[in-house]
Amino acid sequence: ETTAAESKEETSATEEKGAAALETATGKFTVGFDQEFPPMGFVGDNGEYTGFDLALAEEAAKRLGLEFVPQPINWDAKDMELESGNIDCIWNGFTMQGREDAYTWVGPYMANNQVFVVDGDSDIVTKADLNGKAVEVQKDSSGLNAINDDADLLASFGSLTEVADYNTALMDLESGACDAVCMDSIVAGYQIKSSGKNMKILEDTLAAEEYGIGFKKGDDALAAAVKDVLMEMVADGTVEKISNEWFGSNVFTLK
Repeated sequence: ETTAAESKEETSATEEKGAAALETATGKFTVGFDQEFPPMGFVGDNGEYTGFDLALAEEAAKRLGLEFVPQPINWDAKDMELESGNIDCIWNGFTMQGREDAYTWVGPYMANNQVFVVDGDSDIVTKADLNGKAVEVQKDSSGLNAINDDADLLASFGSLTEVADYNTALMDLESGACDAVCMDSIVAGYQIKSSGKNMKILEDTLAAEEYGIGFKKGDDALAAAVKDVLMEMVADGTVEKISNEWFGSNVFTLK
């Protein structure tokens, strides 16, 4: 049970963190995200932005006393958006591996794998079966990085096409314009389940990775404030509740 005095202390602590963040965010917390990346961030059936990451970010902003602004961005322009100050962070299934020194991070907070999605009736079963096949991947994505890191696999493809977003890639897969899509397992599983489309994920994974929240290098105060409120949300059960709503279990790993 929380006493009145304890409640007052908690409120005061939250206000102090909010005040610190206000100095760098001018009263707003603008989160950059790919609006076609369900279930992390996307446009819902009602036309509103929604998703697991956005739900966490909105609650964090509220606790910091900041106005939450979800800002859709082109994924290949994310660094420009961050450096220019158009967004305060990149919070949208953002892979930390290979980018450890490029940002001030909060994380890791979730595990993920890069996988290949193929037609449900395809005879493609392993990565070796992608020999001579047409593969698609999102521009400037961790999936593209993972493919480029595997020279033998890349050389085996018939072609590798970079597309703007995964919805485009999956539509190409459905139409037969490509044979496989390399993408995040979290997103692939959600897309297949929610759409009911006849697609399958190969058991062969390309890369294991973890998601983090990327702030501009040196933006330590805002990053620390966000981490503090996230840990509060872990402690009071808010994170678990949000995670259960999206995944049916608690996938959040931030410590």
